[in-house]
Amino acid sequence: MSAALRRIAEALERLAPPPAPAPDLAGAAAFVWHADPDRLVPVARVARVDVALLLGIDRARDTLLANTAQFAAGHAANNALLWGARGMGKSSLVKAVHGAVHADHPDLKLVEILREDLPSIGRCLAILKGAKGRFILFCDDLSFSHDDSHYKSLKAVLDGGIEGRPANVILYATSNRRHLMPRDMIENERQTAIAPSEAVEEKVSLSDRFGLWLGFHPCSQDEYLAMIRGYCSAWGIEIDEATLWAEAIEWQATRGGRSGRVAWQYFTDLAGRRGIAL
Repeated sequence: MSAALRRIAEALERLAPPPAPAPDLAGAAAFVWHADPDRLVPVARVARVDVALLLGIDRARDTLLANTAQFAAGHAANNALLWGARGMGKSSLVKAVHGAVHADHPDLKLVEILREDLPSIGRCLAILKGAKGRFILFCDDLSFSHDDSHYKSLKAVLDGGIEGRPANVILYATSNRRHLMPRDMIENERQTAIAPSEAVEEKVSLSDRFGLWLGFHPCSQDEYLAMIRGYCSAWGIEIDEATLWAEAIEWQATRGGRSGRVAWQYFTDLAGRRGIAL
């Protein structure tokens, strides 16, 4: 009988393994949150550029830097939504600002959560709440479709709910959409809902809970060229103005537009041709 009970107990342990040990949050500056099973995976090297190389977004850069420095110092700070044109440095700015502030505040950690893992955000916050340090919870490319209810997981975290957001956690999100929902989805709610204004309010109320809205807009040609010139200076690549202008304009024409991402892609090609590793 005891052997049978032992086998049953072992089978139950295999079905319900013991909880994972507490993560070593002092071992890295950045982590990625994964659900099922819940765990914080350290990132050995964050893919980012120096904040000084992010040109053409001066106001957003200075505002986010100040907000992050306030938070790292233990002062009041706002959640931030970085929205606007694609490829204009929204996620790059979050990572660069963290790197800049982390240099003076080593206890400031960056934790990335994927959009599909948002339903588990409460469990992630439970771990961070009891941990030493301060945490930027970062969700890149945040947006929702018409049948997506993941946004409800964020609403209580931002400003609602009994517990709300832990004092040592702040949320930064990027999106191409200011209200995180497609415009046609909002218009459809107005036309088809029984109470149109209430349906729309529920959908857009999530973005209203971010204290900072930082807009990113398409860059001018001068800003585009200045970005590339800044990269060249940082990596010590010499190129005459006429060649840079001709190649960079041709590159943007083949891509159908210009942005910070297109500028970096051209510079990557230029550096490769010069035998330089980035």
